[in-house]
Amino acid sequence: MDPLEDVLALLDATSEVSAGLVAGGDWAVRFPPPAGSKFNAVRRGSCWLRVDGVGDPVHLDEGDCFLLTRPLGFTLASDPGRPAEPAYPIFAAAGDGPAHAGEGDEVFLIGAAFTFTERAQALLLHSLPPVIHVPGGAAEAGTVRWALDELDAELRGRPLGATLVAERLAIVMLVRMLRLHLARDPGRRTGWLAGLTDPTVAAALRAMHARPAHAWTVAELARVVAVSRSALAARFKDVVGKGPLEYLTEWRIELAADRLRRSDDTVATIARAVGYGSESALSVAFKRTTGRSPRAYRSRLTTTG
Repeated sequence: MDPLEDVLALLDATSEVSAGLVAGGDWAVRFPPPAGSKFNAVRRGSCWLRVDGVGDPVHLDEGDCFLLTRPLGFTLASDPGRPAEPAYPIFAAAGDGPAHAGEGDEVFLIGAAFTFTERAQALLLHSLPPVIHVPGGAAEAGTVRWALDELDAELRGRPLGATLVAERLAIVMLVRMLRLHLARDPGRRTGWLAGLTDPTVAAALRAMHARPAHAWTVAELARVVAVSRSALAARFKDVVGKGPLEYLTEWRIELAADRLRRSDDTVATIARAVGYGSESALSVAFKRTTGRSPRAYRSRLTTTG
């Protein structure tokens, strides 16, 4: 099993693709913090990106893109010091077409916003830096360019089904940018995603994801990945930030939460499916991890859905 595919399958990720932003002359547009994460790409021209509380402004050249992984406000501008106008009025006035800022059209950006379930966002995004910047001239950016070209073509040509295709392509962009992030200096990264680039940790993750209900021990996982028990425990903790069995517990809770959202299965049935011997055992672990019992979690979904 591919752990990244497993997690992405549980994300309930949805995307909303904007018609784009055309700008020229002196301009600056301020965007509010996104609910999930935000992606933008410069298709023509160049501009500056300022993200609230995140270091110095970043210059974006043609072909560059960035992924904002935190709910932080940001500004796109011709000059990083220019006062900005709010994004909502200019996008509302644009209708189905691209929004316009300043005078002229030498700059064109496309973008998308991603939303996730509450726990999925924490699982996937919290170990990432607040901004992932991919320069268009970087060698590894070639894996992103195809999806960008296709997304741009859908937005410009508006063939039948363009909105649906664009939303799916935006999810492809998200996955490819995560891949690029993983490929960059993997030895310097920590967290769950970093574990996917470490051969020992990744092998243990694959084993647990293939058989999440199995009564794994650290010793058995160590035999599977052909290292000593102490070496696996230390390496997993160092890279992921928690032990293998702590990770397994949290992954089982994610699977249980997904079943609670998507099915009418009883809590006892779900408990057995994800590796707990009884409903009470799952309930204790579920409440410790999420702050709610499985029944309360499902009830909240019903009342807020």
